[in-house]
Amino acid sequence: MTTYVYGITPADRKLPDDIEGVGDPPRPVRAVRSGDLVALCSDAPAELRPRRSDLLAHQHVVIEAAKDGALLPLRFGGISPDDETVAAILEKRHDLYLEGLEKVAGRDEFNVKVYHDEEAARQVVLADEPDLMSRRAAGHDVDGDSQDTAAFGELVDRAVSERGKSDAALVEQVLAPHAVAVAHGPEAAGRLADLSFLVERERRHEFEEALRGLHQEHAHLRAQATGPLPPYSFVETD
Repeated sequence: MTTYVYGITPADRKLPDDIEGVGDPPRPVRAVRSGDLVALCSDAPAELRPRRSDLLAHQHVVIEAAKDGALLPLRFGGISPDDETVAAILEKRHDLYLEGLEKVAGRDEFNVKVYHDEEAARQVVLADEPDLMSRRAAGHDVDGDSQDTAAFGELVDRAVSERGKSDAALVEQVLAPHAVAVAHGPEAAGRLADLSFLVERERRHEFEEALRGLHQEHAHLRAQATGPLPPYSFVETD
């Protein structure tokens, strides 16, 4: 049977007892050791799919294992042919994994997705760009000119889109000083940025305070933060 891998941790760590992982019924989690590293593993289900129960089980194992020390979490779906292969990979990539564990020790990930409040963003753009304000004022003097109105709307939409680039940079500029690392996630329609921050647990309140200040000072931005999370975006396990 193939081996499912949840994460990697130092071998001297006390690991959770009797924890269960993915599968139906859930498979018990075991430690596969190689030198001073341990991989948390279980038997992999014959058909592994991203069902909610298995996603939650994977997350539960990772969170429980990270409570008392550093852990390099693997994303859902990490499968190896067998335990021996897992041990061989731990040995081969020993230094890389130790370096990664040192990087994430005492730190959590916070993910921030940034959007515009569209109407508020339009008002900010109009206030900041006098030329557009002049065009709008001039348009009010022209009755029934739908083409002029449509053209003006396109100008504003273009300006809001351009503003999105600087707003994404602003969010990173405000929050990055309160983190030790930043990772950029994938682009998506309607989203200005997908940013992950690696934050020291002792400085979490500073990061959250900076996020609150961002909301207060820039009402046209919606920054949706999720965390603390396992530091998926800041580990190299491949």
